[in-house]
Parts: sequence; structure tokens; C-alpha cells
Amino acid sequence: MVSEDDIVLKDIEDSIALSNALATQKHTLTQIADQIAQAIRRGNKVMLFGNGGSASDAEHIACELAGKFTMSRDPLPAIALTTNTSSMTAIANDFGYEEVFSRQIRGLAVKGDVVIGISTSGNSPNVLSAMKEAIDHRAITVAFTGAEGKLKDMAQYVLSVPSTNTPRIQEAHIVAGHIICHLVEQALFGSVKH
Repeated sequence: MVSEDDIVLKDIEDSIALSNALATQKHTLTQIADQIAQAIRRGNKVMLFGNGGSASDAEHIACELAGKFTMSRDPLPAIALTTNTSSMTAIANDFGYEEVFSRQIRGLAVKGDVVIGISTSGNSPNVLSAMKEAIDHRAITVAFTGAEGKLKDMAQYVLSVPSTNTPRIQEAHIVAGHIICHLVEQALFGSVKH
């Protein structure tokens, strides 16, 4: 039988290993941050979405941009499409759950916006549908995903965590999200004091 201490140590070691694996994607992280900063400079916005824990990650990243991350500065235009329960439940009821994000993208996205779809499996139908809608609207598409799935083949910029373990992928996603928020703040407000 595996001890509780062994479980704790293994989970920590696995999480650290995947966070370290992000170093191999530092170019992707800087590209995503650069695309976000450029979009904001042009007057565009960032939209994020995902299911379950990935919905929480979308909201977390959006709040770091819209509020503040490491410095006091102007708010940035970032929206998590998971937060309007009236829209989500009405769309799911009237059109099906697969449309909860894509209908919002259809109504909100304009050319040059950054659309970030988060799916640990890379196969969430509603995330894939929304990514297709974002492509149709000529948005800049970003995927946060795991080692597998269709999402990797749809987005222009792909952060792919080399794992199929959902909790570990989510932990790496939020590390990546924090790095991107830090880079965006530095790009847009580098001279502002913390």
C-alpha cells in the first residue's frame, strides 16, 4: 500500500517536473504574451474559456489581466466566457452545450482579438467549436492543452503540457498563465512600480 507521504511527494515531484517542462516552451510563452500585448495596444481584447478546472483557469488569467498581477496599473480588456451563467445556461438550453462558447465568440470577437481555449484533453467539443468560430472571425488563436487532442492542430499558438494527467496539466497551465501575465505587464507597463 502506498503511504500518504508517498502520494504527497509523488504529486509534488510530478507537478514540478511539468512546470520545469514549460522551460522547453519559453518561446511559445513569449510569443503568446507578445500577441496579447500587441492586441491590447491595437485596442483589441482577450477572451478565455474552458470547462471545469480549465474554466477556473480561464477566469484566473482574465482576472490577473483585468485587475492586476504584480503591479498597480490600468486594467486590461480580458474576459472569461465562463462567468455569465445566464448566457451559458440559456445557450446550453436553447442550442446545446457545444455552443456555450462559440455563440459568445460569434457575438463578441473581432479581427485581432486574442482567443484562448483551455482543454486538458484537447478534445472538449465546446472548446473546439469556439476555436473554429474564433478562426472564422480572424482572431489570434491560442490553445492551452495537454499532450493529446485536436485542439493542438487548430490554434496558431499552442502551449502543450507533455502529460495526460488532468490535475498536473492544470497546475502547469496556471504557471504558464502567470508567466504570460507577468510578460504582458512588463511589455505594457514595465516602468510602473510594484
